[in-house]
Amino acid sequence: MSSKPVVLIAEELSPATVDALGPDFEIRHCNGADRAELLPAIADVDAILIRSATKVDAEAIAAANKLKVVARAGVGLDNVDVSAATKAGVMVVNAPTSNIVTAAELACGLILATARNIPQANAALKNSEWKRSKYTGVELAEKTLGVVGLGRIGALVAQRMSAFGMKVVAYDPYVQPARAAQMGVKVVSLDELLEVSDFITVHLPKTPETLGLIGDEALRRVKPSVRIVNAARGGIVDEEALYSALKEGRVAGAGLDVYAKEPCTDSPLFEFDQVVATPHLGASTDEAQEKAGIAVAKSVRLALAGELVPDAVNVQGGVIAEDVKPGLPLAERLGRIFTALAGEVAVRLDVEVYGEITQHDVKVLELSALKGVFEDVVAETVSYVNAPLFAQERGVEVRLTTSSESPEHRNVVTVRGTLGNGEEVSVSGTLAGPKHVQKIVAVGDYDVDLALADHMVVLRYEDRPGVVGTVGRILGEAGINIAGMQVARAAVGGEALAVLTVDDTVAAGVLAEVAAEIGATAARSVNLV
Repeated sequence: MSSKPVVLIAEELSPATVDALGPDFEIRHCNGADRAELLPAIADVDAILIRSATKVDAEAIAAANKLKVVARAGVGLDNVDVSAATKAGVMVVNAPTSNIVTAAELACGLILATARNIPQANAALKNSEWKRSKYTGVELAEKTLGVVGLGRIGALVAQRMSAFGMKVVAYDPYVQPARAAQMGVKVVSLDELLEVSDFITVHLPKTPETLGLIGDEALRRVKPSVRIVNAARGGIVDEEALYSALKEGRVAGAGLDVYAKEPCTDSPLFEFDQVVATPHLGASTDEAQEKAGIAVAKSVRLALAGELVPDAVNVQGGVIAEDVKPGLPLAERLGRIFTALAGEVAVRLDVEVYGEITQHDVKVLELSALKGVFEDVVAETVSYVNAPLFAQERGVEVRLTTSSESPEHRNVVTVRGTLGNGEEVSVSGTLAGPKHVQKIVAVGDYDVDLALADHMVVLRYEDRPGVVGTVGRILGEAGINIAGMQVARAAVGGEALAVLTVDDTVAAGVLAEVAAEIGATAARSVNLV
């Protein structure tokens, strides 16, 4: 029997991956897409390297008695049950920067292809048809490109298309206008972007808030000459709405690399000659695959040596005190709640930790909160190491404050941010009881006591009779069940705050109706799934 750690390679990876692992490991291979082969093969390995075809779910993790690391040679983690891995103490790593350039270049290619009808003309000519007049296109020079999501990939697209002489505008509430201006990009509202753009390219994460963002209402605001590109995530552009817009001549063309359901081989959108479609090729270059394989191989080496792992998505990779570990998911969820409440990126962000826990090194709680803050902001996978980089890129000053004093709770974590207009937003939480129940204990100056849930609503309004009943009626009519609710106020007749936990996502239209009916000064939906 070999005394070397065992690494299972479950899919075809670049030869450079094995080279990067080096001679210190026993390398095994299996077909990870075949469950009957995968489950026994994973039983006694220390690490598994996968791409997209292998599902490392709760069943696979339970079958792996020695597993320490799941390494995804790519960005997406849809085929890895990160929660189950975390509970089992298994580190999950990916290669978050491996396909940034590749994805940006594909988006640029789709912009060019839709502008000049390149694939359609190619297909016609290879079918012995010379159709110069049919495939007349448009120039990119002096046209306006609207970038929806100015993260790393969106910024690269903006940079590259600027070189074509395009004017670039962007919608991204989490990017400071000054930061965008340094790239030569003007930040505008989504409505303005839709109205002025000749080309629109999407680079957002897929969340309940971004799902269907470019839908029927949005597509009724665009120029009829607009061409829309989605090489980010399927579903952000509503495919049914896009079909109608193309059929009615309200959109001139589209370039699609991603779809709501994949693999997608039979979409009504494919009937349009002016739609350029590719089968999710965003990360499909030799260079990206090699970068991904080398990156995760290095992470596996670090992890199995017990060292800090920069690309770990669920644990820091260093030594974390046992008393601190239960607070990691709490801090991350508080970060996500903060982002939902703020609706924009903060100028300054303070992570405050109070109580007994501060006798340990709690720096990882700051990283966990930052991870949550950017989880629904950027399209890339956020880790404990790259989260501070996202903050730095957006000009966010981050500070960690600790104190052993915590008069009301054993331990409390607060995420507090100052927005661009000087407004302060904060949310505090704690862990209760031996089961470490996650609870929200304050929103701003209002004390609450409510267990966190996957779906929540936070409302601010003038305190008066009948508000709670109105909220319940509207949500009930929308089929939304209220699981829990707490109302806090500073004084009778003053401003009140209500926090609700609900069973499903509250649609934007329903939330707007609630806000209008009760005269809310703020209404936010929080989704933590």
